[in-house]
Amino acid sequence: MDKKRIEIIKEKFDCVLQKHKTVEFWYARDLMPLLGYERWENFDKVIIRAIESCETSGVAVFDHFRELTKMVQVGSGAKREIKDYMLTRYACYLIAQNGDPKKEEIAFAQGYFALQTRKQELIEERIALIERTNARSKLRESEKRLSQNIYERGVDDAGFGRIRSKGDQALFGGYTTQEMKNKLTVPQNRPLADFLPTLTIAAKNLATEMTNYNVEEKNLYGESSITDEHIQNNQSVREMLGQRGIQPENLPPSADIKKLERRVKTQEKKMIQQSGILPNLKEQK
Repeated sequence: MDKKRIEIIKEKFDCVLQKHKTVEFWYARDLMPLLGYERWENFDKVIIRAIESCETSGVAVFDHFRELTKMVQVGSGAKREIKDYMLTRYACYLIAQNGDPKKEEIAFAQGYFALQTRKQELIEERIALIERTNARSKLRESEKRLSQNIYERGVDDAGFGRIRSKGDQALFGGYTTQEMKNKLTVPQNRPLADFLPTLTIAAKNLATEMTNYNVEEKNLYGESSITDEHIQNNQSVREMLGQRGIQPENLPPSADIKKLERRVKTQEKKMIQQSGILPNLKEQK
């Protein structure tokens, strides 16, 4: 997500922020369109999932989610009651975590609500972190699926390792996985992908998903044919990157993703404390 887009979305979120003394909160009805939802019924389901996440974490739901009823004007001057929620920053964060990850607004909200500060540069940094951890998670899932796929087609764990290594060699212009680990000073007991930048992780994931698709679609069997397929897919991805002047083997390493994930957990704990507790307001808008 580029800086200009982040700035535009941020202004919209800032405009619906409410404050009571030192506690910041938001109304769910105000957030719904900002998070890319058009129907209350769909958004309410996301809120319910977020409430369940709050309960699972052992955090008092009433402190962060407060259901209320509002009167709104409809046609001919009549009024009717609608359901709404008051939400702390932590509640909004949980809603973003349980929202549709394909929505751009949800990705922004995960960064926006994770931080007490509203400084744009820090939000940008957090969004970049989220994008990288999400990319790494997708790669884990696609590689897990590939491992299962090829196991069903006569390839054992050692064979899976060889296939993945041959794919890396094709993607990194001849560098083996071990050579890339040496080049980027990756600890020997850690996966290379934990130190790759988001772009390279996404490239590896695309090639792996292509292999998964063709293994299933063409019903490939055996290590040799699946290896050839995986090499070709990594070469195709490398060629696509090359057309944009990108050589993945020359991109600098990124910070250890495990450390970043621990930082996220620490920030989440701080966020619960910093969010405060919702005030006892009977707000009618």
